[in-house]
Amino acid sequence: MPNVPTTDLAILFENEDWQQPLFDVLDKRGLSYTKFDLKSAAFGGHDLPKAKLYFNQASPSAYVRGRPRVVPFTLALLRNLQIQGAQVINGVDVFAFELSKSAQIARLRELGIDHPHSIMFNDIEALARREDLRFPAMLKPEQGGSGARMHKIDSLDELRALLAEQPELWEPDQLLLLQEYLPHDPEFGIVRMEFLGDELLYAMRVVTHGRYNLCPSEQCNPSEDGGAAICAIPVPQEAVAPPVEFYPFHHLSDDALKAGRRIVQSAQMDVAGIEFLETPSGRRVFYDINANSNLRRSIGEAFGFNPFERVADFLEQRLAAD
Repeated sequence: MPNVPTTDLAILFENEDWQQPLFDVLDKRGLSYTKFDLKSAAFGGHDLPKAKLYFNQASPSAYVRGRPRVVPFTLALLRNLQIQGAQVINGVDVFAFELSKSAQIARLRELGIDHPHSIMFNDIEALARREDLRFPAMLKPEQGGSGARMHKIDSLDELRALLAEQPELWEPDQLLLLQEYLPHDPEFGIVRMEFLGDELLYAMRVVTHGRYNLCPSEQCNPSEDGGAAICAIPVPQEAVAPPVEFYPFHHLSDDALKAGRRIVQSAQMDVAGIEFLETPSGRRVFYDINANSNLRRSIGEAFGFNPFERVADFLEQRLAAD
């Protein structure tokens, strides 16, 4: 006999600091929900589902916080839930898509959306045999998150030396990408669009100052008057770099919005953060797709709303539709 759900909503998470603003809104509304902490968890195939709706907020970057078991556990849990017919927001297929930069590149290519030239490899000598290497390039892990293990590379010899010196860069899944380096106006930065369903929540401009950890959460990149970051990824080039800056972006083009919406719909994402930049030659290049989308309250407020209230609205609508 199927299990009868004992709560309306279950939030799957690994970093509670990221989720607290949403928890505060759900508490204020009196919504029935439970917290499912993926850091230390167990489930039996016979005792699920326990909630009417599951909201997956697991992050690919869990391993950089010393939690390498979170991602495989989450994948197993999501598969089990969906096989048993549970309603899951950003379920196993979407989460697997977020975990794979190579799958994201394939999706962008399929959609005809400009994306970085990328080569996936598991051995540097196999990479060396290719004739389409382009330098400078960005070295990225297949399973990224929070800018971890990213390096700008100027030559194949530099890459060989780096991987010999830091073999841990192959973690967590022993697969790397060499991706086209894309210059852009450093004073303007990049653009990130946040979606709920296929509707734009807001767009923001992010001035990186050469940093790679562009997590929008205040816990990762505090405002200028905030405290120290608690989930930043320390890398040498960030030692003297100014903090990342976030600004509301009110001038998103219709073409950029249309492209973002096509990505969300094609990948069947429920919640998404999608990043693009514009090169001096006029290319608009989409390069990162996130399903665990940390929101920034101050950006939402610049558009006249609390973004976490909008997420709560979205969750209540999904529950009402069930």
